[in-house]
Amino acid sequence: MSTSVATRFRTVAAPRDAAGEDVYGELCAALFSGFPRRDQRLKAEQYLRGLLSAQGRKSIRNIAAQIGGPAAEQSLHHFISSSTWDWRPMRAELARYLQQTCGPQAWVVRPMPIPKAGQHSVGVDRRFDPERGQVFRGQQAFGVWFASEDISVPVNWRLFLPDPWVKDRTRRDRAEVPEGAAEETLEECAVNAALDAARWPDVARKPLLLDIRGGAGRAALHRLALAGVPVVAQIDASCRLTVADRSLPGFGSGPLTALQILESLKGLRRPVSWVDSAAGMRTSRTSLATAVRVTLPVPAGERQRPLLLLGEWDDPRRSPARLWITDLTGSAVGPLLRLTKLARRVERDFRQVGEGAGLRDFVGRSFRGWHRHITLASAAHAATVLATDRDTSYGSVHGRSAG
Repeated sequence: MSTSVATRFRTVAAPRDAAGEDVYGELCAALFSGFPRRDQRLKAEQYLRGLLSAQGRKSIRNIAAQIGGPAAEQSLHHFISSSTWDWRPMRAELARYLQQTCGPQAWVVRPMPIPKAGQHSVGVDRRFDPERGQVFRGQQAFGVWFASEDISVPVNWRLFLPDPWVKDRTRRDRAEVPEGAAEETLEECAVNAALDAARWPDVARKPLLLDIRGGAGRAALHRLALAGVPVVAQIDASCRLTVADRSLPGFGSGPLTALQILESLKGLRRPVSWVDSAAGMRTSRTSLATAVRVTLPVPAGERQRPLLLLGEWDDPRRSPARLWITDLTGSAVGPLLRLTKLARRVERDFRQVGEGAGLRDFVGRSFRGWHRHITLASAAHAATVLATDRDTSYGSVHGRSAG
């Protein structure tokens, strides 16, 4: 199949594109049937089609230009920024649709910094962007992605609100921040995004990939465990853990750094093969990895939870390149390591499809408008990658039968 993901994004809504039209119709039926009024369903369908067909930034003006110009712009602006519809049921329906159509293997929490030139958009503040290694002015959001080796789609979002946006009543009122929005850390915001998704009925919980480097990992793991969400969390090499396997070095020595524990277990490393699709081609790769049973240090009297510490080496002569802890203690090293690679799939799909679908393009100022836009942009992302996957699968089958 020669059609690139980027080309598919530009043409997915064209009537002559059967795979794109099929997915578009299925998504409209699944996501918009909950609207009580026909005009709301129509505007949602128009906005989604505009996201799929507009070139450049997916502003409301550019979207409206695809479906009717200035009159459509005013109508869509009201639909996104001033209407009363709740975006949360639509996200749950998207999750259920993806569960039926593509069988996600994991949930991946990915941070998304959103640079902004002004200072009035909800949540804007000065912050450090680890992607660029610099301080910027903008918003910070966390997306929960359903991911498999072949596809990934964001299904839930949480916008981080810095202290001024939580405590300043004037700012809250202007941006229509709900009363329930309270102060939280970045790590709490990431975990809450996953916990919101875990409350959806009829959506199976999958292992959650989460980065807790530099955070209060014990609290995050505890909250997710209480909600019944299994987790694979990336940690710092300096994270202190206790070896729980009597037969291994370090048992009985008290808390040690994760790096110290893994360095003492180099002799137990084994090669693990995995498929790398981050570069656009499925490439077989091999890493060295090992895992050991550990516990997190806890206050006296608190029950210790069994965990696995997983380490991966790119170069056998160097320190482990990546470290995780997980409560999937019955899993083998190979499947665990391959599960962590789904974060690479999310990163690829975000950059190749998600940004073009408009995930970072909302230009309004309100909390509700941001959530409605990004929900429909997530649906546009889903339409793009699902149509690409469906058309590629058809081409592969057709090619085999023709040969």
